[in-house]
Amino acid sequence: MGPLISCDDLLVTPSPQPPIEPTEHSDHSGHAHADHGPSPGPVPAPAQPHGHSHGHGHSHGPAAPVSKHLRKVIAAVLIPFATAVFVGMAVLWPGGAPGHERTGVGFDRQTQQAKVVALEQVDCKSVNAAQVPPTSEVSTPSGREARAAQTGDCKKATVEIGTGPDKGRTFVEIVQPGAPRQLADGQEVVVAYAPDAPRDLQYSVIDVNRKLPLAVLAGIFALAVVLVGRMRGVFALIALVVSFGVLTLFILPAILQGSNPLVVAVVGASAIMLIALYMCHGLTARTSVAVLGTLVSLLLIGLLGSVFIDWAFLTGNTDDNTGLIHGLYPEIDMSGLLLAGVIIGSLGVLDDVTVTQTSAVWELHQADSTLGPRGLYRAAIRIGRDHIASVVNTLVLAYAGAALPLLLLFSIANSSMGAVANSELVAVEIVRTLVGSIGLVASVPVTTALAALVVSADRPESRTAAPAAGPVRGGRGRRRKR
Repeated sequence: MGPLISCDDLLVTPSPQPPIEPTEHSDHSGHAHADHGPSPGPVPAPAQPHGHSHGHGHSHGPAAPVSKHLRKVIAAVLIPFATAVFVGMAVLWPGGAPGHERTGVGFDRQTQQAKVVALEQVDCKSVNAAQVPPTSEVSTPSGREARAAQTGDCKKATVEIGTGPDKGRTFVEIVQPGAPRQLADGQEVVVAYAPDAPRDLQYSVIDVNRKLPLAVLAGIFALAVVLVGRMRGVFALIALVVSFGVLTLFILPAILQGSNPLVVAVVGASAIMLIALYMCHGLTARTSVAVLGTLVSLLLIGLLGSVFIDWAFLTGNTDDNTGLIHGLYPEIDMSGLLLAGVIIGSLGVLDDVTVTQTSAVWELHQADSTLGPRGLYRAAIRIGRDHIASVVNTLVLAYAGAALPLLLLFSIANSSMGAVANSELVAVEIVRTLVGSIGLVASVPVTTALAALVVSADRPESRTAAPAAGPVRGGRGRRRKR
């Protein structure tokens, strides 16, 4: 695809040799002229190493462009799909998250930035910190907390508000010795603001400020990606920013405004897929095949997810956060929101699988251009099987790691595996994991078959230039038909 530029093209150092495609023709024609003078006997001897070097010449450069016919076929499929996606985004585009009265619960609280300006040790009794009724039952967490609050040393922190209308105002925060979050002098914190509370109780520390370490970690990540990936890494970071932009500016506000979560997720995930893949891997036939494979797999995940979420009666309302969302926006379909999360969560791993399989087929074809679609599929699917094993294991462990505290609670309660799996909290993760894994497994043969068909179907056009190279090319052209 002549003028189209991919990330691979940007990373390839220009070579003083002629371009790859013309080399195929001039290489054989030059060989024919060189051997034209001597007797016919020695001609076959140098032909094999010459053809061998020609085969390797393709594998060192960018992917060979496909025929105009195949480009038209791919465009006929992808252009209407991309148009539908971006028209859908325009129709569903929200004007921002709808307003509501803050409940003061969980994340729905007004917050400000603050700083601990003074810290001193005090006796818990002197500051009346033992608000939990004393109990002699120290075998329970509440009993141990009450006993520690009465007998231990508390911390009296003076906190200064750093943002908002009350900037510069200070308040006192008492930290009990058994509290999970301990404060330090000079520490940046996040405070909650309750305007309806008495003045002395309007502010309270709810978290610490982690913006600096998170920003430093993000900078290290970006630097590592650029140093290793170079221009490809730069485009990957841009694609990552665009993906978060689609998520925060389109998907989340559109769902909050009452649009169908499944439709929004499909449109948003498709937009992320198109922008990220083409931005990082270029407007090439190889990328287009990966897009088609990803699209087919996403449709399968959406279908399976819809069937099993309904069949298992999963409501999607499983914890305090989802309960708060349902309370604030009762019109949101929580089961649809669950399905939307399954689709978006599977997209990132799907991209990796489809791009890898497409690249494998392309490289196998360039290493041995005599392979037909069946031979390419068999060779590439062996690579895909290894990829399936690692990716499925990665996905399962990722979900298990996210639900580890929950699994620990079930373990403490000595619950059976059947009871644990039947709980909606765990059943949601099981359905999410298995549906996503089925889509990942299916993406390997689907993408491999598509790539093998596209690459193999491109060979007839490359033979049209064979007669112009001379009589010796004829035998070579016939051998390529196998």
